[in-house]
Amino acid sequence: MVNRIGRRQTPPLLVGLLGAAGAARAQGAAEGYPSRPVRIIVPFPPGQAADVFARLVADELSKRWPQRVVVENRSGGAGAIGTEAVARATPDGLTLGIGTPGTIAINPSVMPRLPYDVERDFAAITNIFIQPLVILVHPSLPIRTVQELIAHVKANPGMEFASAGPATSQHMAAELFAHKAGLRMTHVPYRGSGPAMTDLIANNVSLLFDGTISAMPHVQSGRARALAVTTAQRFPGLPDVPTVAETVIPGYEAAGWSGIIAPAATPAPILRRINADVVDILGSDAMKQRIADLAAVPDPQTPEVFSAFIRSETAKWREVAQIANVRLDG
Repeated sequence: MVNRIGRRQTPPLLVGLLGAAGAARAQGAAEGYPSRPVRIIVPFPPGQAADVFARLVADELSKRWPQRVVVENRSGGAGAIGTEAVARATPDGLTLGIGTPGTIAINPSVMPRLPYDVERDFAAITNIFIQPLVILVHPSLPIRTVQELIAHVKANPGMEFASAGPATSQHMAAELFAHKAGLRMTHVPYRGSGPAMTDLIANNVSLLFDGTISAMPHVQSGRARALAVTTAQRFPGLPDVPTVAETVIPGYEAAGWSGIIAPAATPAPILRRINADVVDILGSDAMKQRIADLAAVPDPQTPEVFSAFIRSETAKWREVAQIANVRLDG
C-alpha cells in the first residue's frame, strides 16, 4: 500500500500487531526490572533535604529490588545541571531524578535559558514528602502573630527578610506572602538556610521563612519565634503554631517538597512499578516515623496526581516570579 506522496503505508493489522508487541516488550521489561543498578540523581549537594530523603528511599528500594539503588549528587546551576542530566538520560528506568519546587516548578519561570522543558522532558512518578516552611522572627521583636507581623511591616515598609537564596522556596514563599498581604519587603538572600538562620539568631535580620528541618531546634530553644507554618494543614511537630491560611490570608499555601521523576519516554509499566514500590515504602510505619523525625510529612501520590501537582505549583510560582520580578542567570 502506497499513499499519495509515494510513502509505503503499514497495513492496519500489522500496526496493531507491532503495537501489541511493543506493549508486551514494555511489560516484560517491567517484570524483569531492574536488570542493572539504578541511580537517582539529586541536583544538590549531599546533606540537603532532597538528598536525605532520596537516600532513605534508595536504601529501601535496594532491599526490595534485585539491583542496588544509588544516589548520585550533581549540583550546580540552581539544580539545573543535575535535572538536565535526568532529562537527557536513557529512558529505561535505570536513571531517575529528584524534582523539587526550585528545579521543576520555579526555575522554568526565573531562568531564561533553562536546558530542559518540564512538560516535555519528564515523567512524574510520585512525591516523597512535604516540608512546611515556618515564618520566624527574632524574639526581641514585639510580634507574636501573623496579624502583628503584617501591621509591623506596614508601619515599617521595606522591612528586610532573609532567605536561603534567590528563587528558593523560602524566597518565593515570602514573596507570595508579601503579595497577598499587600506588603513591601526587602529580600536579603543568603547562601543557604544555615547562614540566614545564624543572622536571624544574631538579630542581624528580623524575619526568615525557613524549612521545619532547620527551624525546629531554634524554635524549641527559644532562639527564634514561630508565627505560622505555610502549609494548608498544621504541622504535627508544631501543633500550636497556626497556618498562614487560618489567620488572615485564606488560601495561602507554600511548602518544600521532593518527588521522583524519570525521563519522559520511560515505559509506563516501569513507572507504575516504581510508583507502587515507593508508595508502599512511604506507607510503612517505620518510614513515616523516620520522615516525621526529619520534620516532614510523607506525601505519596499517583503519577497522575503528582503531575497535576507539579503543574499547579508551576503556575503559582510563575505568577509570583512575574509579580516580584524574580530572575536568575542561567
